[in-house]
Amino acid sequence: MPLKFDLAAPDLTPREISTLKEMRTRCARRILLSTSLAASGHPGGSLSSLDMLLVAYGLLKNDPANPRMDERDRMVESIGHISPGVYAVLAENGYFTEEDFLSGFRRTGSGFPGHVETIVPGVEWDTGNLGQGLSIAVGKAQAFKTKRMDNRVFCLMGDGEHQKGQIVEAMRHACKYKLDNLTVLVDRNHLQICGNTADIMPQPIRELYRVLGWNVVYLEDGHDYNAIYQAMRNGYQNTSGVPTVIVARTIMGKGISFMENKAKYHGSPLPPDLLADALAELGVDNDFEQWQERRREPVKTNTIMLPRTDYPDIQPGEPIVYDADTLTDCRSGYGNVLLGLAEVNNKPGEPPVITGVSCDLEGSVKMGGFRKHSPEGYFELGIQEHHAASMSGAMSCENLVPFFSTFGSFAVSEVYNQNRLNDFNHTNLKVVATHVGLDVGEDGPTHQCIDYLGLMKNYFRFSVFMPCDPNQTDRIVRYIATQPGNFFVGMGRSKTPTITREDGSVFYDAAYTFTPGKADWLRRGTDATIITFGAVTPACMEAWQILKDGGKSVAVLNMASLLPLDSDAVIEAAGIGPIVTVEDHHVETGLGASVSVVLLGKGIAPKMKRLGVKHYGGSGKPAELYKQQGLDGKSIARTVQELIG
Repeated sequence: MPLKFDLAAPDLTPREISTLKEMRTRCARRILLSTSLAASGHPGGSLSSLDMLLVAYGLLKNDPANPRMDERDRMVESIGHISPGVYAVLAENGYFTEEDFLSGFRRTGSGFPGHVETIVPGVEWDTGNLGQGLSIAVGKAQAFKTKRMDNRVFCLMGDGEHQKGQIVEAMRHACKYKLDNLTVLVDRNHLQICGNTADIMPQPIRELYRVLGWNVVYLEDGHDYNAIYQAMRNGYQNTSGVPTVIVARTIMGKGISFMENKAKYHGSPLPPDLLADALAELGVDNDFEQWQERRREPVKTNTIMLPRTDYPDIQPGEPIVYDADTLTDCRSGYGNVLLGLAEVNNKPGEPPVITGVSCDLEGSVKMGGFRKHSPEGYFELGIQEHHAASMSGAMSCENLVPFFSTFGSFAVSEVYNQNRLNDFNHTNLKVVATHVGLDVGEDGPTHQCIDYLGLMKNYFRFSVFMPCDPNQTDRIVRYIATQPGNFFVGMGRSKTPTITREDGSVFYDAAYTFTPGKADWLRRGTDATIITFGAVTPACMEAWQILKDGGKSVAVLNMASLLPLDSDAVIEAAGIGPIVTVEDHHVETGLGASVSVVLLGKGIAPKMKRLGVKHYGGSGKPAELYKQQGLDGKSIARTVQELIG
């Protein structure tokens, strides 16, 4: 039976301490066996943090039979490489059997990967990259504060990973927003892969937390069960408005004399002869060969957890229709629809469901109206994009709908890896980036994000939408708010004309419904097709008019849904004649490349020309930058004319 502590008791009983020691022996055996069986893994840190894990699971509110119950506390393992220790403790607490773990650890297709993942019952977050776990824990703690829930969050961290800068970003957030429901556990064994942490990169961990306003507790012996319990109990019952960190001095390889305080065993399993010595020191039988035999059997998948499917019921509200004479920017359209979503879904007196996260750019990304309406749901995180992306993803896994907004260069290029981990974790994040592409203009090339689609093609669970005017922006944002999953919506900086039909009526009117994977034929034609999206759509419409005046019948296809792509529309365009793709994006990795892949896959080879950003832009007006790269109306028309011949 799992060990559960009575939090009313200030100390552990002798019986509880004795039980913990027995549990430690069983878990240490699993750690050593699993890594030696896999001939890979991280036994040293698993053994140094084992005692904290055992005590933590005696404190946490959880139910191994229902590992995703809403009322559970959250344990985030930032040091995901200590999976042997985590899995050993989860098995000890009844989340699965020892057989499941030892027979499957690090085997292809099993439910027990080398770094902790949420396919394992009891694991809250897929980790691999060090330095992001605290942001995840902060995001979850923030979600519980926002929802006025009493769930607690623990985060187990290593000392070496504190060399990562993102951790400081998360520390500041926790203090600013008074996350006293968060307790961080630092496994301070002073060793990392290449040696002593003080030699590799000195770091005054306690002083860092203290100067940033945390309650700092130091344990001279991180293996003293009663001291661990007292510190964690105080953190668990904390209502001071100040987050707690427990820095525990531990011993790498604790419990195996020849492994202790040796950096080698951070990531080196024991060969069979040393494993035999270690198991003998623990006083347990050596059944290594029997487990080797069992691992020759087919991999079991019975423990694998499926991704979460819960998502709040979001009402889209009534669409805003901008008339044909309106000249505004898509980002203002975004700000208006975000406010509208808040008005419909964030009820007075109730916790907000729609939330907003920005990084010192509230005015530029048009979140001011939302902040005024839903101050409880707006989080200003300063110039901390790495943390903002991670914590927003974590919040989205707790039945909130976060909109993370900043400039394209910061929302995509800068936080590529943070969004990559969000993608792994099946988050429900809404990334809405303004100031995308050459349309940023005078800010120059460092701020002109021209790689958003190329980068996001590498994810497997992000959709990418690029509206061409405020009306389409409105419908796209309403759509992503109502749907689970990860979405990127990008837009330029400039004001843009409303897209109309040939008769002058609004194209994206009240009857329009955005459908992922479906392109829109803004114009029909018989000689060629211009395929485009986003900020350069008006230039393509200008090119259409020039060609029409010259007697050419050209179609214009707006590919606002870039992931997924409307392959049928691309094939239809190829049946018409030549194709010209036009994009405010790196010409080799964007829409043109995607269209080429579709055509190649179907064995179709129309005449085709890809227009896009061929080199870094300069600092100037968007129209001038577009003309310089052949993306203005006249240049586009000339290219189409040349293909038509």
